[in-house]
Amino acid sequence: MKPRFYVDTSILGGCFDKEFAEASLALTEKVRRGEIIFVISDLLVDELTDAPENVRSLLESLPSHSTERLAYSPEATQLRDAYLQSNVVGPSSKADAHHVALATIAIVDCIVSWNFKHIVHIEKIRAFNSVNLALSYRLIDIRSPWEVV
Repeated sequence: MKPRFYVDTSILGGCFDKEFAEASLALTEKVRRGEIIFVISDLLVDELTDAPENVRSLLESLPSHSTERLAYSPEATQLRDAYLQSNVVGPSSKADAHHVALATIAIVDCIVSWNFKHIVHIEKIRAFNSVNLALSYRLIDIRSPWEVV
């Protein structure tokens, strides 16, 4: 079974950022070769509305057989709100909490992100997982692209 990686907006934008391009592009190449599945949420698609054209085009260029679309759900909204109520992240990071909630409910193999402040951060990962366990969800693995390419 191919690994299913939930990706946030930072991964696609990272393809066009000098610091993050090498690992981000390597990850998207794995998608193109059919080695992994990118789980793409409606939240990511909404966030790309104001992104540069090259970032939007990158998403559209990924093969459909190697991507999975994930819709918003009331369950994900409730889990997002539980993260916020537990102060895992603050209200200004509501979208970050929503990404983690969507990925948790979809039971992905891993969240891959460049967001080192609110997602790929050891204390945040522990806090997200503490809420997950308290609410009977599975632990979520969160990594940077450097760790999965």
